[in-house]
Amino acid sequence: MTLNDPSPPPSRRRTVSLTVLVVAIVLVAGAAVGTTAVYYALHPTGSTNSGGNSTTTVIDDLGRSVTVPLRPTRVVVLGPSIVDSMVLLGVRSSIVGVDCSSAAFGGILGDYTPAQVAAWNLSSRMCITAYPALYPPQILNLTPQLVLAASIVSESTLESFQATYGIPVVILAPSTIGGITYDVQVLNTIFETGSAGAHLVQQLQRTIQEATSFVTNLTDNGTPLRSVLLTYYVVPSGGYAGYSTFGPGSFGQSLLDLAGAVNIAGGTNQGQYPSLSGSQVLSANPSAIVAGYGFGVTNSSYAAGPDWSSFSAVVHGNVSYVDVTYMTEADPTMVLWIPTLAAILYPGVPFA
Repeated sequence: MTLNDPSPPPSRRRTVSLTVLVVAIVLVAGAAVGTTAVYYALHPTGSTNSGGNSTTTVIDDLGRSVTVPLRPTRVVVLGPSIVDSMVLLGVRSSIVGVDCSSAAFGGILGDYTPAQVAAWNLSSRMCITAYPALYPPQILNLTPQLVLAASIVSESTLESFQATYGIPVVILAPSTIGGITYDVQVLNTIFETGSAGAHLVQQLQRTIQEATSFVTNLTDNGTPLRSVLLTYYVVPSGGYAGYSTFGPGSFGQSLLDLAGAVNIAGGTNQGQYPSLSGSQVLSANPSAIVAGYGFGVTNSSYAAGPDWSSFSAVVHGNVSYVDVTYMTEADPTMVLWIPTLAAILYPGVPFA
């Protein structure tokens, strides 16, 4: 995934490009719970068409009504966040193709970490070039029944593909934490995962509710909220030197909200994905730093960043390095990571 910054550094960065949470935490939790009832009102049960093939109609995250085959066994997935959901729902075997960068941008490792490739049993043979542009012949060669896509390919490109080749495309690009739960329910309907889907939805809803209570308890007990730099990429030097982070309306902002933290970039006017200079971080003086590693970025990369050794959080050892996908991929794993993030920021404080 790429981040369309107004002035991106000369290397490819991978993160979500989504419109995200802008409401109070309590409303987020309410939306996640309320999604269940709304979902089943919007999505009819499977039906049988004239050809004898079972289908169902779902509403995707763009509000598109899409009729898809029920329990498809050949699915192309464009987006690691969707693969994560399918693995957790037990339908990984239906995936025949996944998004990959062109060779110049790392191929499959440009979109998936080595850990994901191993855990999800992915291979370069499954590659569909999706960046910098989608290559439809690779999809057609896999004869899929369905394409599931996140935000890494434009809506117009996906709709054109569906209209041209008659292969249904469902776009799962959640705009809120609660929307992740909704997408799990969409997949549950398509694959009829039954209790597995219901259990995962309950886990997600419970985590969001517990996070809301956690933040309320911090406030009620007078616990000072920690100021945090949540960064997923660093450019050590040059014209783009700085720390890529999350601004208002981003998933990173919502993660910090749900973990009871204050985002030092929360009031920026640089958009959802600003890059903060060393001097800006020094001025904000975060009490903790959570830095994402992966896709070429390591702990050493941050150590070489501007003013890194001068940050108070670094001096006092309040830096945690985490798998960057926890903060950049809008999937169930992101939601289930919230208690861990809270424990990083408030060790010893019970989450639930």
